[in-house]
Amino acid sequence: MNNLELLPIPLLEWYRENARVLPWRSDPTPYHVWISEIMLQQTRVAAVLDYYRRFLDELPTVAHLAAVEEDRLLKLWQGLGYYNRARNLQKAARQIMEDHDGAFPDTYEQIRCLTGVGDYTAGAIASIAFGIPVPAVDGNVLRVVARVTGDEGDILKGDTKARMGEALRAVMPVEAPGDFNQALMELGAMVCLPNGAPLCDRCPARDFCVARRTERIGELPVKTPKKPRRVEERTVFLIFYGEKVALRRRPKRGLLAGLWEYPNEQSPASCPVEAATLADGPAGRHIFTHIEWHMGSILVEAAGERLPEGWVWVGREELARDYALPNAFRAFRETVERRLGGEDPWQSSIFDMV
Repeated sequence: MNNLELLPIPLLEWYRENARVLPWRSDPTPYHVWISEIMLQQTRVAAVLDYYRRFLDELPTVAHLAAVEEDRLLKLWQGLGYYNRARNLQKAARQIMEDHDGAFPDTYEQIRCLTGVGDYTAGAIASIAFGIPVPAVDGNVLRVVARVTGDEGDILKGDTKARMGEALRAVMPVEAPGDFNQALMELGAMVCLPNGAPLCDRCPARDFCVARRTERIGELPVKTPKKPRRVEERTVFLIFYGEKVALRRRPKRGLLAGLWEYPNEQSPASCPVEAATLADGPAGRHIFTHIEWHMGSILVEAAGERLPEGWVWVGREELARDYALPNAFRAFRETVERRLGGEDPWQSSIFDMV
């Protein structure tokens, strides 16, 4: 990996000319960097920007995050997915309040001990917010290093990640560790792309990149293929009574733990309430990490107000304000909003949206 020694100067020059203007870069306090890094896990930058601003408007400090009610926290997170990220943020905020008197810890080891913080996130916070020269090795960085050095190790294996991290630590400029880490991430996100042709002509490492020189860009990085997802057929019940829709809370453990949802079961399934009318509704599909839901829906006009224990009737304003529904059910959002707004969801035009 000796050619990594050639990377820091051209990389930092490239970054200073090409870095995107992002709010957490403009004001890189530990809290801001932490929130942004957790939000950016498995999520595109463009999707995070509005969530980041709304989150900080309502929860501007660690103390606010530690104190907010969980339902409100999850509502602020609605649409970002991977809701355990939000729960872990709050657990870590409470750790900071209890163990550090509300002051964000300022060493890599202490940051790494926070709930939900792994090696990468700890490295990002330590280097960007505190100037500590430690690497922050995510998927983008692994791809850049594998291509620049020609490393054929499987980047999903711990020893490969550790080896690449140590190689970066050895060449990291101690006067600008945060910029160096962010530049590597930016290069992977904007130039050294994972799918399709990378933009090699724009890359500051183009003159010494092994993958480019040996025409192995498409072969690197090496990564173990993912196992195929399990497909699950489900029936979603959109149950209405008056101007309200029925919701239930998912179990506290497992997939989408503790979130509200439209009642649903594995297909085939029978209607869980006494129905005045039934009709086919829209279909939807959602991909989780290891499972894929293929969903049909049934529109139900309930014959009465009675619901199973723990279920609730929710109106349009309450649904928008108070209840966090996962993105898994976004295919049904328009139908529900139209029904709660007084429109007839049995109109055939609604079913053309999927």
